[in-house]
This record gives sequence, structure tokens and C-alpha cells, in this order.
Amino acid sequence: MKIAQVAPLYESVPPRCYGGTERIVSFLTEELVAQGYDVTLFASGDSLTRARHIAPCPRALRLESSIDMMAHHILLLEKVFGMSEEFDIVHFHIDYLHYPLTRRQRIANLTTLHGRLDIPDLVPLYREFREMPVVSISDSQRLPLPEANWQRTVHHGIPENLYRFHGEPGQYLAFLGRISPEKRVDRAIEIARECGIPLKIAAKVDRVDQEYFNAAIRPLLSDPLVEYLGEIDDREKEPFLGNALALLFPIDWPEPFGLVMIESLACGTPVIAYRRGSVPEVLEEGMTGFMVHDQAEALAAVRKVESLSRRRCREVFEQRFSASRMVGEYLGIYREQIHAVNAQRAAPALRRFYEEGEIHDGDRQERRTE
Repeated sequence: MKIAQVAPLYESVPPRCYGGTERIVSFLTEELVAQGYDVTLFASGDSLTRARHIAPCPRALRLESSIDMMAHHILLLEKVFGMSEEFDIVHFHIDYLHYPLTRRQRIANLTTLHGRLDIPDLVPLYREFREMPVVSISDSQRLPLPEANWQRTVHHGIPENLYRFHGEPGQYLAFLGRISPEKRVDRAIEIARECGIPLKIAAKVDRVDQEYFNAAIRPLLSDPLVEYLGEIDDREKEPFLGNALALLFPIDWPEPFGLVMIESLACGTPVIAYRRGSVPEVLEEGMTGFMVHDQAEALAAVRKVESLSRRRCREVFEQRFSASRMVGEYLGIYREQIHAVNAQRAAPALRRFYEEGEIHDGDRQERRTE
């Protein structure tokens, strides 16, 4: 099977620091290669992969100061569709950008939707492109678009050997990800203050959130219990998560998945999360963490989180969130899509075969009656 993976160009694959979509594309690509599949990765030129690599731009677009990002994605599409006949299936991770072109080429394709879908503008778009086969990363993610052509929900997975298990709980709470209004790092700071437990924050600030960070979050960082580390890379992530008492995930939006939750479980660290979006699909209440509705419940969860088995957190990660499990599910969908497209291609030829057969049979019947 020849497979194309098409990544967004904002971050490299894998990303140097923050970047959930590109990280999953990397895990998926490398596991497919390890299993012997012929994979071509379309990604920025600073990406690292064992797959064949096609680079529409020299480096991740986020590293450029003044740039027309859409121009590079149009070039990406041109490269993909110029080579599309080489692949058995093309797996897109760039949202709906390719839909008009894909509709006009009969190729086996799949799109994993990585972002939030509770946006009114998406409703008419998916009504128009209702034939596009799509995958959700959680069941909750797909709720705003029930009429989309959902093939399956495939939860994210990461390599089992990426993070080591840490059996002893640490003395601080951790917040990892992105500083933005919906991620609610301010809630994490309040929880730490109320509990009197140090909080370490490892988080990215996007340009669009810089004003929010300066106005709402920076003043809170002067608290002696709070340590702001900025963005961290994969090498720093394991000790950061593994040595924590718990990961705080106090979101205030319909989180599509929340990769950091399974990264934390891989290290053996339980998660305290607000019950929004995908959280109930990822966490097991009282087993791998606690799901809360408000500050009071969050404080109570911190006080009892040390009672949870860190070994059990790791076991659940291995059972439910490995990269090999994720790849196995995607391979099943690939085969279904390839079979469906092959059947569509064969249908006109079969119709012609039967029509011609009927004509020939009719000719023979006429000759017999003459």
C-alpha cells in the first residue's frame, strides 16, 4: 500500500515544541514506515522522517515573521495532486482546504479533522461536501456536524517507548500546552494557590494570544508558587510531566482531544481536568484522574490525587493510546476507502460489459431465428 500523509505547514513534522496535529502526523507516519508501508510525507522542509519527504516550503511557517501562509498551502496542494496517481490513498490533515480538488479527482482519500467543529460557518461547507470521508479524534468533536461523512473516531496514540514511566509522585502541579483564554491557565494558577502547591507552567504563547497573555496572565506569574518555563521540547517534556504530582487540564472549551492528557498518562502522572469535550473519553474517573466541574471539585481532586495508581495510568496508556493501535485503526479505514474507490472505478466498465453482453446475446438470438 502506497500512502501519502499531507501535513499542515505551520509547524515541522514532528514539531520542535508545541504542535499536536504535526506530532500525530509524525507518529502515524513513522509507525507506518516501521510496519513496512510505502509512505510519502508532504511537510515543511525542516521536518524529520524516515518516509519519502516532499517539502512545499523550506521550514515551518510559524518561524517566518511576515508571510502569506495560504500561498504555501496552495503550492502544497499542487504538489499533492500532481502526484496523486502514485498513491493508493491520500490522508489529509489540513482540514477542508483540499475538498474542491479531491472532489474532481477520483482518488482514495481520508481527512482527519484535528480542530474544533462548533463553528457555524462549517455547517454549509460540510453540507456541500457531504461525500468527503472524514475521521474524528473524539466522539464529542463530531457532535456539531452530525451530517458529515464520518468513517470512524480514532483516538490519538503515541509510541510506547517515547516516555518512561515515573512511579513516584512529585511535589508540584503541571500545566502543559498553550496559553489562551480557552485553555484557562488562570484556573490552574488559582488551584495551585488555594492548595498551596507549586505550579510549573510549560506553555506556548501564539501571536494572536500575546495581548491576552500580557494583560491577564503575566501579572499572575509573580506569585512565588508559580514558575513559568515557556515552551519545552520533547526531551524536556518527560521529566516535566513524570515528576509532577498531577497534570492540570482546566479547559473552558470543547477540547477535540487533548494530547497532553495521554502524554501525562504515559509518564504515570494522573490528570485533573474539567469535564469538557473529549475529556470523558480519555480519562477514567478515579482511575487515571478526576473530572471536575468547578474550582471546589478541582481542589478536592488535588487533595486525593496521590491515592491514584501511577502504574495504572501507564497501563491504561499502553492499552488504549499507543501509536500502533492508532495505526491499526487507520489501516482498516484506508482499506475500506481504497475498496470503495476501486468499486466506483470498476462500475462503468462493468456496466459497459453487461450492456455489450446483452447486445451480443441479442444478435445471436436474432441469427438463430432467421
